[in-house]
Amino acid sequence: MQFIDQARIAVRGGRGGDGIVAFRREKYVPAGGPSGGDGGRGGDVVLQADPNLQTLLDFKYRRLFEAIDGRRGGPNRCTGASGDPLLIKVPCGTEVRDARTTILLGDLTEPGQELLVAAGGRGGLGNAHYLSNRNRAPEKFTEGKEGEDWLLQLELKLLAEVGIIGLPNAGKSTLIAVLSAARPKIADYPFTTLVPNLGVVRRPSGDGTVFADIPGLIAGAARGAGLGHDFLRHIERTRLLLHLVDAAADDVLTDLQVVETELRAYGHGLDERPRLLVLNKIELLRPEELHILMVQLTEHGNSLGLSRPPLAISAAAVKGLDVLLGAVWAELGIG
Repeated sequence: MQFIDQARIAVRGGRGGDGIVAFRREKYVPAGGPSGGDGGRGGDVVLQADPNLQTLLDFKYRRLFEAIDGRRGGPNRCTGASGDPLLIKVPCGTEVRDARTTILLGDLTEPGQELLVAAGGRGGLGNAHYLSNRNRAPEKFTEGKEGEDWLLQLELKLLAEVGIIGLPNAGKSTLIAVLSAARPKIADYPFTTLVPNLGVVRRPSGDGTVFADIPGLIAGAARGAGLGHDFLRHIERTRLLLHLVDAAADDVLTDLQVVETELRAYGHGLDERPRLLVLNKIELLRPEELHILMVQLTEHGNSLGLSRPPLAISAAAVKGLDVLLGAVWAELGIG
């Protein structure tokens, strides 16, 4: 399934039904009188968070959503039927903004959470509403009001507790594939992962924690280079970042600094998010080379004020993963 995390849609509330002019003409009712009913209210447009959806793909093919109009009033003071609300399901983690002003209208993070995005118009009044002592036979009525009309920008930000970040080919997809049942595309060339992948990793308590394998980034990602915001947007909600570094890289420290620079440039507090430095692919190093790298990473982590020393793992060879998960649970406060 294609992963779509941004969409622009137009929503329109239903128009209210018109009131009508009617008079009673019944046997044994000598005075008769006005009996025109009010129009029904137009339907609302409501967004609802659905945990079964993972993408905004549905909005790629349909951009206009209109609720049902209210029905006109009837004789004998009958009010017209109101339009049913139009319920639009979106993935959990969807931000809703006014596309014209970018003002945040709502953030749907909980399953079943709803957001009214376009109210239906009020129904018009029938002539029975205008009966008075001065006017016993009013012929006045009002038309229904138009529903609200909005242009919305939908933006999906994944809901994951742990985000796995790093340069392309750092081994992020391999790690999440080993830790969970996720099966991302894995290959020996950069930018294999073009969309985020989610995997559920079992906690010691038996519950699951969602890990997100975020697409790799390059220098300038905060300004849109490479995968740009397709990378950075999806780690805004994470509680913990696993910064994966390729042990076989030409300059490990430079690779670290590239990612850190982009986190600072993007803002939103990403550079202050709790983080674990993880050296991956240690099976490619000799013991003395690994020792030197770990010393350098420890000094670098201390300069950043990280609370834990760096970890050395091999996702491909399944080495050091128990220690890694132990550190993750400790950072998240999970026993």
